[in-house]
Amino acid sequence: MSALICGSIAYDNIMVFEDSFKNHILPDQIHILNVSFLVPELRREFGGCAINIAYNLKLLGQDPLPMATAGKDFAPYRDWLDKQGIRQDHIRLIDDVYTAQAFITTDVDGNQITAFHPGAMNESHLNRVSDAQDVTIGIISPDGRDGMLEHATQLAAAEIPFIFDPGQGLPMFGGEELRQFVEQAAWVTVNDYEWQLLKERTGWDVDDLKRRVKGLIVTRGAKGSIIYTPEMDFDIPAATPATVSDPTGCGDAYRAGLLFGFMAGYDWPTVGRVASLMGAIKIECHGTQNHRFTREEFQEKFEASFGEPLTE
Repeated sequence: MSALICGSIAYDNIMVFEDSFKNHILPDQIHILNVSFLVPELRREFGGCAINIAYNLKLLGQDPLPMATAGKDFAPYRDWLDKQGIRQDHIRLIDDVYTAQAFITTDVDGNQITAFHPGAMNESHLNRVSDAQDVTIGIISPDGRDGMLEHATQLAAAEIPFIFDPGQGLPMFGGEELRQFVEQAAWVTVNDYEWQLLKERTGWDVDDLKRRVKGLIVTRGAKGSIIYTPEMDFDIPAATPATVSDPTGCGDAYRAGLLFGFMAGYDWPTVGRVASLMGAIKIECHGTQNHRFTREEFQEKFEASFGEPLTE
């Protein structure tokens, strides 16, 4: 079994603002917003949704297949992927642009302001799902607009079940396009804010999605997540991290947990708990690809978090 992970590859420039944004943004002056945040801490990390998901899925013992586009500054990232044993069969190099770059500022409350330069990501449509072999499941995560549309259509045509994970790419699409994504997908996953936007743009509510997909997964941060299925709904508790260091990439870790659970054939409560624990493990570390664990350690954490063992 192999998971095809369609999405971005990016360098994350992560900054920490040692105060709250709300203390420096005047709501009644938002129309003339002009603010500057002093960020003493700056890190450059390997990121991008496709590779973040692949990295987490690799930790869980799978052999993920990321499909993404990178730019002329890709060499350090290539070396990193080699060290992690993550396949690069379908990472296409676009040599006249930069790899996508995210500039993320996080405040002490965990709120984030992000600026994103897409770079090579805009050429993601040059990759084709049909070039990948032995794929049994897929995910459409944030990527170039055309790439997301085309890869979803290609996965559906190949009858490969996939997760639609629009994430921060959701605002790029209108209602008709989002309805098409949902019709093609087997599962949809969004956070609570994205769910409100998806409802608004599609005109569809929970019952409408239940008629179209196997599961709608809505994450709610520390409140856990809700999984809506045609048969019943599941309230998934959040796993409690030992410490909260950096929320960047937690959603991608959660998505990797979903993929792993589906590939393992777990029931919905177990799928949700695996995903929840992945998010909690990630939030304990700075950066999106710096956390580590063995399979045995994951099973121990699972039992400690939820009071029951994770069966094979």
